[in-house]
Order: sequence, then C-alpha cells, then structure tokens
Amino acid sequence: MNLENTLLMIPGPVPVAPRILRAMSKPIIGHRSKDFGSMYSECRIILQELFGTKNDMYVISGSGSCAMEAAVGNVIGEKDTLVTIENGKFGERFREIGERYGKVRAVKFDWTKGESIELDKVESALSEGAKAVTLVHNDTSVGIKNPAKEIGDLARKYGAIFIMDGVTTIGGDEVHVDKWGVDIAVVGSQKCIGAPPGLSAISVSKYAWDSIVEKPPYYMDLKAYRKSASKESPETPYTPAVPLFFALHEALRIVKEEGLEERIKRHAKFAEALRAAAEAMAIEMFPKLNKFSRYSNTVTAMKIPTGIDDKKLRGGIKELGIQVSGGQGPLEGKIFRIGSMGNISKLDILSTVQAVEIVLHRNDVVKKMGPGVEAASNVLK
Repeated sequence: MNLENTLLMIPGPVPVAPRILRAMSKPIIGHRSKDFGSMYSECRIILQELFGTKNDMYVISGSGSCAMEAAVGNVIGEKDTLVTIENGKFGERFREIGERYGKVRAVKFDWTKGESIELDKVESALSEGAKAVTLVHNDTSVGIKNPAKEIGDLARKYGAIFIMDGVTTIGGDEVHVDKWGVDIAVVGSQKCIGAPPGLSAISVSKYAWDSIVEKPPYYMDLKAYRKSASKESPETPYTPAVPLFFALHEALRIVKEEGLEERIKRHAKFAEALRAAAEAMAIEMFPKLNKFSRYSNTVTAMKIPTGIDDKKLRGGIKELGIQVSGGQGPLEGKIFRIGSMGNISKLDILSTVQAVEIVLHRNDVVKKMGPGVEAASNVLK
C-alpha cells in the first residue's frame, strides 16, 4: 500500500487539495497582526454564507467536538436542562457533553437499527421544559440527514435554544441557520469544507448570547471570542493554529470559486451515484427513513452484504488503494460507510464503486462486475 496515495473515502478527514496543502507551508505570521486579522475576517464572512446566517461567527483551534462542547458549555449550567436527540453516535456525544455541564433529558432512538427521529417524542420532551435542545443535522455514524427545520420550529415553540451540529452538512448541503432558527451551529474544517482537521467554527445568535452562563469553559468561552473578534484587527483570544488558518482560508476560497449552490449539487449527485451503485449491486442501505428524514448527501451507510465480512470487504478495498469506513460502536462489523464530501471528483466516486465491486466479485458476493459502476456513471453523466 502506498501511504502517500491512499484515496480517503471516509466521512472525514477528506482528501486535501494540493493548493490547500501548499497554503499551510507559508511562513508563520503573528496572530495579533493585521495580516492575520484580514485573513480571519474573510474566513468568517465566507463561513456566514455557508451557514446561511448573519449571526456572529468565530473559528476555534479545536475539532468539531470542541465546538460541540463550546455550544453546550456556554449555555448550560448545572441547574439547566438540555434535551438531546440521539439517533446516532454523535447525537449520543451531545448527551455525554451535556451530562458534564447540567441535566440531560435524552430522546433516544435505536440507532443500531438506523431509526429516524420521531418529532412527537421530541416535542414531548421539550414540553416538560428545557433551556436548550441539540440536533446532529447529519449523523455520519448512520448516514441519516435529520429534520433541522422541524426541530427549529419546536425549539421556538417551547423557547429552547436550538444547538445544531452541522459538521458534515455545512459547505456541502443545504443549511439555513437563520431560516431554521438555529441559535448555535458548529462545523469542522475537515469535512465538506475540505481543509485538514483541527479547526471548527461556531455561529451564535442574539437569543443564545442572552442566555450565556456565568462560568463557561475557559478555552471555549464565547464571550472571549467575541471580545477578541471585535477588535479593529480581529483575532482569537488564545494562540490559534496559524498554518491551519492558512489552510481554512484557502479551502474557503475554493468553495467560493466553485460556488456554494454548485458545490451542494455536486455533493448530492455524488451521494445519489453511490446509492444507485448500491442498488445495482444489491447492497441494502442502512438507514430507516420516515417522513422527515433523508439519506445523507455526504456519507452513504450500507449493510455489509451476506457472504463477506467487514475485514475482507474493507481490507480488500484498502488493498486497492482506497479507504472506506466501517461501523462505529455496536455497528462495527455490520455496516460500511463511504464518504463523498469535500473536494473530490467523479473519478474518485467511480474508482470507489469499482473497488467495492471488484472485492465483492472476488468473494462471490456478486456474479459479475460492471452493474455498480454503470449505475453510478449514469447518475454522474
């Protein structure tokens, strides 16, 4: 295996374009300088467009989980109740974070079976009173896109702060933070945006600002980020990962060059191609959808076909130079997942489908090679 040429088709981190890698090699600049302030300002403006918001925007030197904790830790105190919606691994993570800061009322769905969110159960939990509610817009552990608009409507109805993890939709799928009434939204750098891992961004509404706790997390104190960003030359309150800011800046410029609308269409088309290939190869999709849920447009979760196990399937694909993901936690060995986000190409999608088909054919799971690639190619015309 060539470690420098493995194609990452996992739900993040994603392949990083050469020009983004080159940006990271620039000489370090002072993080209190005008040059940094100018770069930071441009990043925040483009991020607002990706989020679909006019709310305050900040970048944190920390991954998406760091931003998730910032979202919860700044508004939930020990006497506050947080409603968490769990139909995947990352919905579960919100609960685990919430338990560190306050009281949690968890609305659980069996994500080991790919269950979708039922809105009546969420409303029942909110009707009992809660300061905030969390939602993972697109849970990559199960490949489901969840109903953000409808949860936003419920949050407004019951006066709860709406916290949304948009880590794997922002920059690659339709996200309308302001229209949906999202008070705090977060994204990671290494997903749809196409930058290396290590940074996250967070937007904060006026309603959320009015509800900030007295003692938020020190490093993730949003008031400190607001104060530093409001200076004549904007900055972060603590030393940022400057090379990663160079990378984020370049990645966001690529997003602007492609155009957000076109980028969203491309992500949707790639996911559609993977689903078509799965159907052609008789591979069953994992999520169980309902009226309000959708298949993810950035990761495709499928059941491992009968006649092959996880080790042979993903191991065989990796031998061909492509890495895909398996199941997490209780889903390990039961599903496999193909990421289709960031700055990838049609050829990357077709190569991945071909690799899956080759491995299945070698293990006598499919009778012939070709239908999967043909189905995907027809979508990508």
